[in-house]
Amino acid sequence: MHLGIDPAKSKVFVQSHVSAHSELAWLLNCVTPMNWLERMIQFKDKAKKQGESVGVGLFTYPVLMAADILLYQADRVPVGEDQRQHLELARDLVRRFTDLFCKGNPYKKRCKAAGIPSRPVFVEPNALIVKEGARVMSLSDGSSKMSKSDPNDASRINVLDPPKVIRDKVKRCKTDSFKGIEWDNPDRPEAKNLLNIYLAVQPERTKDDILEEVGGMTWGEFKPVLAEAIVKHLEPIQKRYKEVREDDDYLDNVLREGATAANEVASRTLYATRVAMGFATTPEEKQQ
Repeated sequence: MHLGIDPAKSKVFVQSHVSAHSELAWLLNCVTPMNWLERMIQFKDKAKKQGESVGVGLFTYPVLMAADILLYQADRVPVGEDQRQHLELARDLVRRFTDLFCKGNPYKKRCKAAGIPSRPVFVEPNALIVKEGARVMSLSDGSSKMSKSDPNDASRINVLDPPKVIRDKVKRCKTDSFKGIEWDNPDRPEAKNLLNIYLAVQPERTKDDILEEVGGMTWGEFKPVLAEAIVKHLEPIQKRYKEVREDDDYLDNVLREGATAANEVASRTLYATRVAMGFATTPEEKQQ
């Protein structure tokens, strides 16, 4: 909400308050081939770091993400570039589920008995990815994604970082020894990343405009300019966050109303899923 989401238009809720997420994830797990999940790049990368301690939850996380999306019949989903593969998995699961359970007379009969339309249960989602700033890279390595799970806090800018912390992180972030600052040199990933961040916190500007301003600067000149732009961009967000967090009654009410609204949609999708798969349903479910 501190980022500008209006709860009256877009419901905000805690995912664990809607039990349909975990149930649908389990049902989808039962029809997801293991080799589909073994191809997931994020699992491979994190499994290398965690070794034998890597959990099953990380392996099956893309299925949970698919359930999160499919429960609400979303046709467009805003994701980062690094989540494109997971969204493609969700699309593959829609097709597989439809082929397995949503065709033929038996399916039509089950739907008629359950009082629901005999159309496919899920909508096939499409990725909604912004052209600029879709993937922000680490401050300590311009070739690696900026991640909140990175143990090195200096590798990222957190939304709630105080101005001094932001300035210190930008001051110490990795750069290179080239002269000037340029955008699309493959040998300069840090330059591209810092320019992308500078553009992302000033969405009204263009690449050409920014290069005209900072292209001839040294890193020592550019870093303070970048830091101040980030601080300015985050200031109203941090102010609104503080206001929301100080009003517990308002926050609790928003989350309660959001969970109620989400449950209404999610329960209908989950019911249709169970009907399609041939599970016995209760009279109470049919009445919903």
